[in-house]
Amino acid sequence: MSATTNRTPGTRAGRPPGARPAGYGVIRRGRGSFLLHRRAALAVAALLVLLALICVAYLCVGDSFISPDRVVAVVLGGGQSSDQLIVGTLREPRLVLGLLVGLAFGVSGALIQTVARNPLASPDIIGISQGAGVVTVGALTFGVTSYTLLPYLSILGGLAAAALVYLFAWRGGLHATRFVLIGIGFSIALKSVITLFMTKGDVLVAQQAQVWMTGSLNGRGYDEATPMLIALIVLTPAVLWAAYAQRTVAMDDDTATALGVRLNRVRLGLVVIGVVLASVATGAAGPVDFVALMAPQIARRITGTAQIPLLTSALTGAVVVVLGDLLAKTLFLPTELPVGVLTAAVGAPYLIWLLIRRSGAGTGARATGGK
Repeated sequence: MSATTNRTPGTRAGRPPGARPAGYGVIRRGRGSFLLHRRAALAVAALLVLLALICVAYLCVGDSFISPDRVVAVVLGGGQSSDQLIVGTLREPRLVLGLLVGLAFGVSGALIQTVARNPLASPDIIGISQGAGVVTVGALTFGVTSYTLLPYLSILGGLAAAALVYLFAWRGGLHATRFVLIGIGFSIALKSVITLFMTKGDVLVAQQAQVWMTGSLNGRGYDEATPMLIALIVLTPAVLWAAYAQRTVAMDDDTATALGVRLNRVRLGLVVIGVVLASVATGAAGPVDFVALMAPQIARRITGTAQIPLLTSALTGAVVVVLGDLLAKTLFLPTELPVGVLTAAVGAPYLIWLLIRRSGAGTGARATGGK
């Protein structure tokens, strides 16, 4: 939320030394003080309100409608037994999982796009989700059916895929375009491995894996949410470090090196955190496509900051997943769609628009000689 620009405060032309940059307010507590980006703070507050409204609607709407006052009664531990079954047993655990999955994908996408300096770099584009999928589908094929264990196994697959992409993209440094292109190649290759596992496995296992591969919260609950919550709690200190470290990564390499920043180590650390978050979310709900791609870019636009804000990205990811699942389970009743179908329906056109926009920007740069 306290995202700052690369420009050192007080260095803008015409601004007296010590003056705070435009758009920022100063929060003072005792002897300490810090800058707060006003628009980013408003964006976070608006997202929290929007998310709260969506969560209430999520618990109210479904096969049967339950009024908000009855939902609140259940959430507070009371309510009728029938409401407790529908809200407390069926809808609430699924909502909690959706929130955690959205938060994890949002932060993961923000970190990986920051390191790659490319809005196309998201876990489901560069093969990380597919790496987690290979291990998860492979585990299902060989009889591992514990949804509590699968998120942890998927971390191994995601880390292995990220390590391969990182090593193949490394040529004395990490080039953003090469990193994305090699990741896309690995993504295609790993999808074929997943298909191979599904064709070699039992028919029921293949059906189970197919549902998982679409990215679905249907039938999921606290068994899947618990390992996710544990992972998020364990990673909280690392994410706080990442929120600080991404400012140095956003600088140009010469400036960061001159300031004594060990860029390669910082980038590797940010990538590892992003990969673990994406992998554990994929293991819990499957690869819910395009959430990690869209959330950071939406967050950056609504906050108006130069850097991708982690907290806003996390909240945007949660809004996308929970709202997507709410629409997926209600638009075509009595049929429920996987949430991954809804996010893909929105994300695919967004990806095409992003490619066209970047292509146009590249053409314009060449036409002007890069000026």
